Formats: sequence, structure tokens, C-alpha cells
Amino acid sequence: MVAADEQTRLRVESLRDQIAEHRHRYYTLSAPEVTDAEFDALVRELRELEAAHPELDTPDSPTHTVGAPPSAAFAPVVHRQPMLSLDNAFADDDLRRWAERNARILEGAAPCYTCELKVDGVAISLSYRDGRLERAVTRGDGRVGEDVTANVRTIAGIPDRLRLADPPALLEARGEIYYPVAAFEAMNEARERAGEARFANPRNAASGALRQKDPRITASRPLAVVCHGMGAVEGLAVARHGEFLALLGQAGLPVAEQTRTFGDLDEVSAYVAYWGERRHDADYEIDGVVVKIDELAQQRVLGATSHGPRWAIAFKYPPEEQQTVLTDIFVNVGRTGKVTPFASFEPVRVSGSTLQLATLHNEDQARLKDVRPGDTIIVRKAGDVIPEVVGPVLSLRPPQVEAAGPWRMPTTCPFCGSPIERLPGESASFCSNVDCPNRLLESLAHFAGRGAMDIEGLGYETARILRDRGLVSNLADVYRLTADDLLPLEGFARKKVDLLLAGIEASKQQPLERLLIALNIRMIGGTVARVIARHFGTMAALQAAPAEQIAAIAGVGPIRAQALRRFLDNPSTGSLLADLAARGVRMDTETVTVGDALAGHTVVVTGNLAGFTRDEAKQAITDRGGKSTSTVSAKTSVLVVGSDPGAQKVAKAAELGVPTVDEAGFAQLLETGIVPG
Repeated sequence: MVAADEQTRLRVESLRDQIAEHRHRYYTLSAPEVTDAEFDALVRELRELEAAHPELDTPDSPTHTVGAPPSAAFAPVVHRQPMLSLDNAFADDDLRRWAERNARILEGAAPCYTCELKVDGVAISLSYRDGRLERAVTRGDGRVGEDVTANVRTIAGIPDRLRLADPPALLEARGEIYYPVAAFEAMNEARERAGEARFANPRNAASGALRQKDPRITASRPLAVVCHGMGAVEGLAVARHGEFLALLGQAGLPVAEQTRTFGDLDEVSAYVAYWGERRHDADYEIDGVVVKIDELAQQRVLGATSHGPRWAIAFKYPPEEQQTVLTDIFVNVGRTGKVTPFASFEPVRVSGSTLQLATLHNEDQARLKDVRPGDTIIVRKAGDVIPEVVGPVLSLRPPQVEAAGPWRMPTTCPFCGSPIERLPGESASFCSNVDCPNRLLESLAHFAGRGAMDIEGLGYETARILRDRGLVSNLADVYRLTADDLLPLEGFARKKVDLLLAGIEASKQQPLERLLIALNIRMIGGTVARVIARHFGTMAALQAAPAEQIAAIAGVGPIRAQALRRFLDNPSTGSLLADLAARGVRMDTETVTVGDALAGHTVVVTGNLAGFTRDEAKQAITDRGGKSTSTVSAKTSVLVVGSDPGAQKVAKAAELGVPTVDEAGFAQLLETGIVPG
């Protein structure tokens, strides 16, 4: 293979610059200079040159925005600066009280206000090191997010390299990833024509697209981004928020054209009112307006609370309500067997989306609302996101609907005919059949998911194909699959089949706690599953344990114990567990008997510990009977402080008088159980 000469190197750099420029003009400026065919030819030429000269192929090349190898998981990343939430205003008086409080802190200095449309998307932090995209991280819990860089590189509006002659050493731009309204509707229409389910709303669909294991799936979705905030920076001096946004625009990052800066609060109120009347005019879903103090020095004076910055507030618009006709109420069965009623109504446009379905949650809620097929109902989006039936318009109820009486929960499952049971003292109802076919799809996808059996290649779509082709009728059938079963399926090439079968085989060695999580047992999440598995050691011991013994385990209690016992006592469960064991699935775990030294104590860990991962630290606490939480409160017994701790947690502990220990003190705490006084 011949090394690239200087002319080839220059051509590669030229192609990358041209592609970046054309993407900027197409996605940001909406003023393309070349046809799609001409653009594709440039990308194709660059790919051919990189293939011929691998030494020129770099990770930030635009050819890697599609087709990157799939990522099995997203690594956690600690934000350099927290991505905090915002306080909300729902009326003009709330906005003015916020401004008056800030004026007192600023001692009368008159601020300017920057107003931005509040995009209903997925928060993202884009870090550029010396002008090149280094990392893209989701908000997560505000302190730690997910590394989704590979997926974000596939979003055409996000440049791999800033269009600045002298970029700062570090620039973090915060923004929202979203679906443009028109692109989202077109995508849903295409899915419907293909016989696929429509996505419920743009925000959730965007979140799902961003967290795909395979970046090629993300690349196939018409995602976009708008930047609106500043994170950590190095080598950059700006005095105002508006100045920073202007810099982002110059750098090739999309910023909202509707953003405005005003000198007084009356103008801010007028802007809020204006967009309240035109909230569907923007290219993306909005649920309010974010108002920020423009001058960065004033922002620093105002500071932040544990919840969010004092210098910004989100003015939330009220949810829109529309009337439509309820055509039917049906029930669905989820992965735990929970039976949920849904309202099906004539299509109606609410808050920018066309709605046809809304959950009624449970039998009690359905009766409380007293909506009946044939009713005219009021529909809205709770928080402008979740479809919700407010109630019926009783004055428009037809006589025959009144005569029919209230809707009632069916007594048998519409999917398998098994009895629907409502547990004593609960509002939820359940299908009694663990092998219910409608339950199977959801439960199988969960069974194979991360944190459960972690079967690589067995996602929701694969689960649906296996169920629809009759290859899987219960969870144990996964371990009967062979290459002969899978190879005839469309899209199942030899490599995919081999990877799936290898993932299935590897999952047999998952410990008991992962199996308990995978089995979709109601009220048994990860932490409780680990505690139970470590206590009993084997599935056989757990199956033999009475509810009282299970309930006595710290962190379990009688309600969870009864739910677990009901699951284990179901004859179908016994057959399933025996089948799984016969197929070689592990039914035990390492037992840990370290006593109850921390019983009654709540421990919070912040920062990094040299001798423990975060999960190991939590497990060490729960193994000793303690409770591990992530929030410092008056109930916290002790705060363990590692390196690079959360400043707000440390400050909160000091405010509440909660004792703190370092890692050495944590080791002593685990050994003795003695909490510092």
C-alpha cells in the first residue's frame, strides 16, 4: 500500500472542509450550494481516499458520522460543570418575583434579559477541545451523564470541528437535541405506511434515538440540535450570554433565531405572551420560554441553589386542551402482567402533536374520570408531553351512553383468556398468566436488556420477530434457539446470528440477582434483587422461604415480599424456573455474610473512591444492612467524600450537620459500623 503524497493529503483536508461547509449551509443556514448528488460524490471520494490511505483516516472524519461500530453501553461522564434544572414560573407574577429577588442580590444593578424558546428535547453537552468535538454527554442526573459521542457525531447539524480560526482550548456548548416538527411527522407517516408503530411524541422519540447502541440507527433519524448555554470554557473571554450565543453561531453550531435580549421586564412579558399565542410556529416543540440574566458577571453574583441557577427561570405555558370523541376503552398487558386501560379517541391535535390514545392508568382512575365510549372528552398533554384525558363533557353525553353505565375492567385477559386479578388493597390489576403473549414481548425485551441478562443483539425488534414467528413463547425458549431457527429470518445474516447465540450462551452465567431483575417481578428492582440474592444465595433457597423471612431482609419489607411470594407461588413460575435451570441458566450467586453493622443507617457517597466503584460502594453498604441513597437529607447518617466530590452535597451535609468521612473512614465504617458523632 502506497503512502499518501502531499497532494493526496491536501485533497483529503479539502474534502473534509468542503463537506463541513456544505453541511453547515444545508442544516444551519438552509442555503445549500450543491445538489445532494454532488454532496454525496464528495463524501464518496473521501471514503475512497481514506480506504486507500488508512493513515489519513482519523476519528473526527465526516465519513464516521454514519456506520460507526455499535456501542454496547454508554460510559458515565462527570460533567465539568453541573447541568442544573431551572425554577419555573407559571404566571407573570412569578416572573416579577424572580426579578425582584435578583434585583435585591444585585443591589439595584439593572440587568438585561435574554429570552429563549424552551425546546422540548433532550439536553446535551457538547465539548470541543481545540476546536474539535471531544465528547457529547447527556444531562443524566445533572452531575453525571452518558457518553453518547458516537451517536451525536451522526447528527448532521453538529460539526466535528468549529468554524473558528482561533478556537478556545475548551468550549462546552449546552443545548437540546430534538426532532423538527415536520421531519417527525414525516417519519411517523413513513413508519405507519411500513406497518410500524408511530412514535408517541418527539421528545421521547429523540431520547430513544440518541441512546441507540448502533449509531447507524441514530443516523437514520432526522435529529437536530439547538444550542443555548455555556458550560466549562478555557481560553475564552465573553462578557454576556448573548455574546456567547453569537460566537456559537459563528462556530457553526445551530442557535435559535427567535432568541431576543431586552432591557426591562415588560418587554420580557410581551415576548412570553407573544410566543404563548404562537407556540406551534417554531420548527420544534416548545413548552415555554427561558429567561436569563444576560451579563455573565451578574450571573456569577447571583450563583445557584442546589436545584438550579438563580439567574435563569423557565416560564412554562399551560397545557393545551381540546375536545374529541372517545371511541373505545381497551386494556393492555405490560411486562409485569399489569393490566392498564387506555382511552382510544378520534384524532385530535394537542400541543403540536396528533393524539389518538391516552392511558387511564388503572380501574380506579377510569371510574373516577367516568369516561365512557361515545363521550365527548377533554384531552390535554400533562406537562405538554404526556397525553391525558381530563374528563367527559357531561352536557354532551348521549342518552345511550348514560344508559350503558360506567366502564368496567374486563374479568379475563383479552390476549390469553386468563383471569385478570386485582390484588387486595391495590388499584392495579394483573393478568395471572406469566406466558401471556402480549406480556411476552415487553418481558422478553426487558429480560435481555442491560442490567438484566444483558443479551447483546436481543432488542425489542428482535424480540418482536422471535415472538411473531413463534420461535419464542416463553422466556426459556430463548435458550432453545439455534442457528437453523434464526438464519431463515429476514435480516439475520450469519454474523448477526452468531453474535446473538453467543450473547444468549454468555447470559447463562449471569448471577442470581440479574436473573431476578430479568424475570419482571413486580416491585423487585436492581437494589432489592441484589439484597435478596446475596441473602439466600440460591433460587431454591428463595423459593422455599416464607414471605415473613423475605420481608425481614433490610430494604425489602412486607409489600415487596408479598409481591415476590405471589410470583414464586404461581405454578407457571415454577415451570419457567425449572425450564431455565434445565437449559443451563445459573441459579445461584456469591453469598455475602458480613452482618448488619450499618442497619438503620443511611449512607451517601460522593466523588470517586480508589478502592470501590460506585456500585461496589453501594453494595458494601447494603450488604451490612445499611441504605445507600444519592441525596443528602436530614435522614442521612454519614456522607462519604471521595476525590472530586459534588460540592453541593458537601455543602448540604455541612448545612444539616451530617458527619463526613474520607475513604479511609469509609473502610472503618464498613468494618465497625460506628458512625462519627
